[in-house]
Amino acid sequence: MIYVGPEISIDEKEIKLDFIRASGPGGQNVNKVASAVQLRFDVERSSSLPYKVRARLITLAGRRITDDGVLVIKAERFRTQTLNRQDAINRLTGLIKEALKEPKIRRKTKPSVSSKRRMLDGKRHRSKLKKLRKPAQATDD
Repeated sequence: MIYVGPEISIDEKEIKLDFIRASGPGGQNVNKVASAVQLRFDVERSSSLPYKVRARLITLAGRRITDDGVLVIKAERFRTQTLNRQDAINRLTGLIKEALKEPKIRRKTKPSVSSKRRMLDGKRHRSKLKKLRKPAQATDD
């Protein structure tokens, strides 16, 4: 079991880990050892997550989610399988923790009358200053 929060834990059977060859530098070792980890978690069919959390997780995941609703995380930061495996699981739990947070409801507000007055007074003041910088108009006498 992977514990995400106080009320949410994910069964390890719901997570599929594939070990693949990592890209990038590593010498001869990179061609022989499958040290990178590809974690797959079926968000759509997961019984561990409430509906709202699943919906937020799908939006948060973005491109990492497939058309079937499977979240794919590729971890190849480290040179060992165990560290990459732990990194992938940590990234998954981090995403789920982020999805657990309910977004704040935005309430529309209007500027107060006094703040509008202050803004307009400031504009008037700035306008007067700029007018004073201009040369005086010549009058026809």
